[in-house]
Amino acid sequence: MAATETRSSPSLRRALGRWDLTAIGVNQVIGGAIFLMPSQVAAQIGAWSPIAFVLMGLASMSVALCFAEVGSRFDATGGPYLYTRAAFGRFVAFEVGWMQWFTRASSQASVMAGIAVALGYYWPAMTSAWPRAALLVGVTTALTWVNVRGIRQSAWVVDALTVGKLLPLVIFILVGVRYVNLAAITTLPAVTVAQFSTAALLMIFVYGGYDVVPVPAGEAVDPKRHVPFALVATILTVMSVMTLTQLVAQSVLPDLAAHSTPIADAAAVFLGASGALLVGAGSVVSMTGNNAGQILTGSRMLFALAEHGELPLAFGRIHPRFRTPAYAIVFTSVVALVLALTGSFVKLAVVSALARLVTYTGVAAATLRLRSPRFAGMVAPPSFVVPFHSLVPATAVVVSAGIAAGATREQLLGGLAALGAGASLFLIRTWLIANGATRADARTPRGAPPA
Repeated sequence: MAATETRSSPSLRRALGRWDLTAIGVNQVIGGAIFLMPSQVAAQIGAWSPIAFVLMGLASMSVALCFAEVGSRFDATGGPYLYTRAAFGRFVAFEVGWMQWFTRASSQASVMAGIAVALGYYWPAMTSAWPRAALLVGVTTALTWVNVRGIRQSAWVVDALTVGKLLPLVIFILVGVRYVNLAAITTLPAVTVAQFSTAALLMIFVYGGYDVVPVPAGEAVDPKRHVPFALVATILTVMSVMTLTQLVAQSVLPDLAAHSTPIADAAAVFLGASGALLVGAGSVVSMTGNNAGQILTGSRMLFALAEHGELPLAFGRIHPRFRTPAYAIVFTSVVALVLALTGSFVKLAVVSALARLVTYTGVAAATLRLRSPRFAGMVAPPSFVVPFHSLVPATAVVVSAGIAAGATREQLLGGLAALGAGASLFLIRTWLIANGATRADARTPRGAPPA
């Protein structure tokens, strides 16, 4: 029998508003890649790049709208895990939740390592062994401490760092727009299907991260209304920033594809050395903010799995004073720190392609399935409904399939290995519970569907 938490047990504090959720989304999508990716996209499709950023933004919007509809049915923590659990049961949901947490932890490690590399450009000592380790431990400890102290404090940090990362990009766009060369973006080269597919796959990953917006819904003031708003606002914001950034960089640097640091190099052209320094500082702030968001959302995914009895209850415990999932926060940060210090995240990065495929496809399918009359009374009706009936979810499935089509053999095998590890964890815990070796401890979260 599942043990239900008593009324005296602490609960998560609802303190996140619509703009906090939007900041979480923008912060996760705009990381360090935006400062490097323009040249890689331009190398594939040249002057088509700004147009492609708009098209892929719209493609990402189709997936985000599915998240928005199912997200408007729930007000508990877990996001995609909750949606697929209601639609397809425990096992599928566990795999979705496991893959989301797994990629959050490995991404957190990757971003931490990126901070050291970015600082090393100006301060080479930061890339050597002990200074690098001290930096990683210091940043992780500080952000973990903030996350443990409270959701309001975490939101303040994410909000501030999101503004901090957007400010250099906004300055870059506003000053650089007068240098826009229409001929550089209207003289469209011939591109092959393979080139466009490669660029599209790059951009799908650049746009990734908005799927974390509904994860902390259990700490949102009005998640059924604010989650859909934040998802749409996130995609519109990042699409505008990325498209305009690409437009300026491509106009200022005719040989954009040859630049490994395109935004910094373009800023140096019309803002001088101070402009390049501003962009460099912005990339560090961007990655630090992304790291703060990874801790917040990654820990909540671990918390959601434990809250429903899929993991040991310790990960679902809430700090009596700070009302945060402290154990889940610390565990997620420790795992990410170990991966960053050892460099193991490089091998784990291949998992992200299949993780996004599983999450995006699962949510798009759940959007359609939960519309069935059989779920009436089992889940709340949506407060936001995707227009054009089944067209948008079907488009989202096609976009998700594109991730698989463009993935390498190594990425597919790595993702399948991670799915296999998740299935093993699920089966082992189910067997232990069935044989009385452990208890099926679970809370009864508000807004969650029945098992």
